Amino acid sequence: MSQSIKPSLARYAASSNFDTPRHLGTRYDAKGTFLPEPGNTVICHLVDGSASERAVIEVRNRMLSMPDAGKLTFTPISSLHMTLFQGIIEYRRALPYWPLDVPLNTNIDEMTRLYLDRLNPFGGLGSFKIKVIDVTPVGLTVTGASSEDEALIKKWRDALAVPFGYRHPDHDNYVFHITFAYPVDWLADERLPVWQELLDECLLYLERTAPIVEIHPPAFCSFNDMNHFEELLVLGNKHHLASASSMAK
Repeated sequence: MSQSIKPSLARYAASSNFDTPRHLGTRYDAKGTFLPEPGNTVICHLVDGSASERAVIEVRNRMLSMPDAGKLTFTPISSLHMTLFQGIIEYRRALPYWPLDVPLNTNIDEMTRLYLDRLNPFGGLGSFKIKVIDVTPVGLTVTGASSEDEALIKKWRDALAVPFGYRHPDHDNYVFHITFAYPVDWLADERLPVWQELLDECLLYLERTAPIVEIHPPAFCSFNDMNHFEELLVLGNKHHLASASSMAK
């Protein structure tokens, strides 16, 4: 077994937490059912059917097989993605998480239509590749596959801050990730060594079988909850998806 517990696991330990998980009660309930939390975002979905997606699903399945996996509520495989830039969300109506020039009480659908108009001329900055650098109880930590990819991702985020009209406090040090699950309860401390062993094995497995995680181009998406992210506009691609046309009406 692993002799040390990484900070990325320790943060989910019962002894490290005295409050309930941050999103419990707004994003999902105590039974693990996802709740309405509408918003929009820019994400890169995993490439369906790719070898790297199969490897990611295998890691997700290994986590699901843990005896205490019930302390996590898992999102569907179809929702797996990396967030490139955080859009607005129902329960985050405050500055600097909302554009300064738009009232904080603006309807979410209206905000999505506004962003579609702003993003329509956005040319995009080209494709980039990502790799996994850590595995945690709630998913994968990822980064650019090379220094060039990392620099390009930063350029994307800087460019997107203009049409979105804000920069989050973590704009420059945002930790990119692929979410598998959210904690409903904290992990018992005595279970941490077993979890760390699993997470270490999963990281080695991904480094060996999926050194690059295949992703689709960045897309502006709307969502009602964490189960599904509807692609409305592929950025840098002048072709609108059908749903974007209907949304803009």
